[in-house]
Amino acid sequence: MNWVGSKVSTQRLSLRPIQDQDLQHIYRGLSDPKVIKHYGVSFSSMEETKEQMDWYRKLIENKTGIWFALELKESNEFIGAVGLNDIKKEHRRGEIGFWLLPEFWGSGYISDAVPKVLEYGFRTLKLHRIEAWVETENEKSRKALTKLGFQYEGTLRDHEFKNGRFISVDILANIVDNFV
Repeated sequence: MNWVGSKVSTQRLSLRPIQDQDLQHIYRGLSDPKVIKHYGVSFSSMEETKEQMDWYRKLIENKTGIWFALELKESNEFIGAVGLNDIKKEHRRGEIGFWLLPEFWGSGYISDAVPKVLEYGFRTLKLHRIEAWVETENEKSRKALTKLGFQYEGTLRDHEFKNGRFISVDILANIVDNFV
């Protein structure tokens, strides 16, 4: 499996493994109230964000995932991140996640990037199943995933406690047989 140095691109985007120099970008995104409203991770300081950077490194070291910085091809501007984590080699499955800086929402960048990550997961990492765990209230992410071939499998009611209340999480999945 090729984990490090993997770079892929679409017509509009470059996807490269997240690096230490992305710290400011990761902090900017994962401290933005709009981004973290439906996201499971948030940071209130650069120090906390450094722990996230360690997590990205450990994913690669342990071969349990890889996250990519999303950059506009024309300008190399950082716009968000997408990746695979929680990879279970023995079960040939993993989990996909993504986020964009708000000024890039609604431009189809997730629809561009996710197929490349699915291709990487299914073809390079030889996964059979890729799951997405989405807060039930996050209709936009659920719709985007459905358009990308993910199928709704169920809802875990009151699965997580966030911001003083229980939230439910939908599970969607894509399997290699459905990937074209």
